[in-house]
Amino acid sequence: MSLDLSTLTKGQTRKLNALRKSLGNEIADDAFAKWMKTQTKEETLQVDPVAEKIKTALASLEHDKAFRLGSKGYNIKRSKGKGASGFTVSKVE
Repeated sequence: MSLDLSTLTKGQTRKLNALRKSLGNEIADDAFAKWMKTQTKEETLQVDPVAEKIKTALASLEHDKAFRLGSKGYNIKRSKGKGASGFTVSKVE
């Protein structure tokens, strides 16, 4: 049985190499294939709540042709310091 190493993640490759070191190539490949079958193929996509809030705040500007973010975008940071409030926005160069 041959495994396609190019489709494996970094962690999966490390696990396979560790199994090969301890068990030998033939047994390790069989054990790894069985382990891969037990893993879920479903990838959970984590949604960033702050990014979603920014997206909804900018949703009203979606069809505004004059509003452009450029190819590199902007950095948005919370203001720091005593008595500071709001955000600072700078263009990514």
